[in-house]
Amino acid sequence: MTGAGSLRRRLLLAAALWIALGLAAVGVLLVLLFSHHVEQELAERARVQLDALTAGLAVEVVPALGADGAAPSPRLRLQREPPDPAFRQPLGGLYWLVQGDGTLLRSRSWWDAPHDPALAARWSAMDPGATGRFSATGPGDQPLLLWARRVELAGLDVPVVVAVGADATRLRSLARSYALTVAAALGVLALVLWGAAWLQVRSGLAPLGRLQSALQRLRGGQSQRIEGRYPAEVQPLVADLNAVLDDNERLVRQAREQSGNLAHGLKTPLAVIGNAATHWPGEDGALVRAQLALLQRLVELHLVRARAAARALDTTPGAAAGTPVSPVLQDLLRVLERLYAARQLRFERDLPPASPRVAMASDTLHDLLGNLLDNACKWARGRVRVSVRVEGAPGAAALAVIEIHDDGPGIAAGQREAALQRGQRLDERQPGSGLGLAIADELARLHGGTLALEASALGGLLVRVGLPLR
Repeated sequence: MTGAGSLRRRLLLAAALWIALGLAAVGVLLVLLFSHHVEQELAERARVQLDALTAGLAVEVVPALGADGAAPSPRLRLQREPPDPAFRQPLGGLYWLVQGDGTLLRSRSWWDAPHDPALAARWSAMDPGATGRFSATGPGDQPLLLWARRVELAGLDVPVVVAVGADATRLRSLARSYALTVAAALGVLALVLWGAAWLQVRSGLAPLGRLQSALQRLRGGQSQRIEGRYPAEVQPLVADLNAVLDDNERLVRQAREQSGNLAHGLKTPLAVIGNAATHWPGEDGALVRAQLALLQRLVELHLVRARAAARALDTTPGAAAGTPVSPVLQDLLRVLERLYAARQLRFERDLPPASPRVAMASDTLHDLLGNLLDNACKWARGRVRVSVRVEGAPGAAALAVIEIHDDGPGIAAGQREAALQRGQRLDERQPGSGLGLAIADELARLHGGTLALEASALGGLLVRVGLPLR
């Protein structure tokens, strides 16, 4: 079951599409959840560090210098720095910042880079005690994630902003690494799921394969019905096919009976009329006898066609056994050699030692080849050649090709199609009904074969018949 309309291919493509879309959505969701989790972890660590920074802040009162009586001024001081060594390494990736009224304290990792001046305006809008998350540009143009808290300290008139930041590129690097790992894992999972889908589709379509094998055995004559049990979705189809086969067998039987009845019903009256016409003198008698002969020929040809059609529909094992070609040709040639002995025709044979067996009943093959050989003998001047060969690879497409040559006048290329039409006689001087080639063509097509008219190497007509092998 292959090709663009294959059910298996469509199911597998649909499975691959949905697996890819589903796993892609899962991958994006996992990466987003991972990034959110890492950021939440950083926020929790920042909260702990903000608590440590806030606890370590102290306000000192510094005596005023200069004139006597000047009021002392408060000064902000950090008693304990956070213990993480990244704060003490320049551009270490972790940063803290304390900004008060005229006071700016920051970690060693910040080095001497200025902080973003826009942060002061954003921090001033914060509520006291609240913690906010901000994005900013840090030392070395590093993108920072900052968590800031606005606190009020005793001894200071204005709130103090305490901020802790982390390099956002680390978060992005972790997310990118995690995304690659997830993509690799989901890729492997996609292959596993697609393999499972392939197994499921194969298992699900296996009954159709068994049904196809049963139909091939039926066509090959090895069985008369489709046997076996099938799934509930397929069993009604099998039952309907068996019902059609039963009807077909009944029709074949009726066709055989009707063709036999027709043969008996027509031949006897025609024979009686023919006997009576033999005593009819004059031109009228000759005309009647000629028309009776034509009528008998027409009846025979139509009966041949009716019998062939019935045999083509026959599905019994005996009818499907096939017929070897060479023995039939040998029998026909022996009869024709005696029949046309007075004309001294030379019959040439090119028959293979192992005769191909065609999917046609023996008497139908006799009718088909006998018609063509008799036609060749009528028109031949002195030679008739018959050859048989097999074309195509073994299997349903292989054909037995039978070629019949004569050295007669042949048929012009423009008239060959007309010669295959019923009742078309290209030369009225020869006796006949004009149905021989038409019936032969119909018999060949009825059995899945072909018939073609071409110019022969002997100078006359070449009739090429291709019949499927059994």
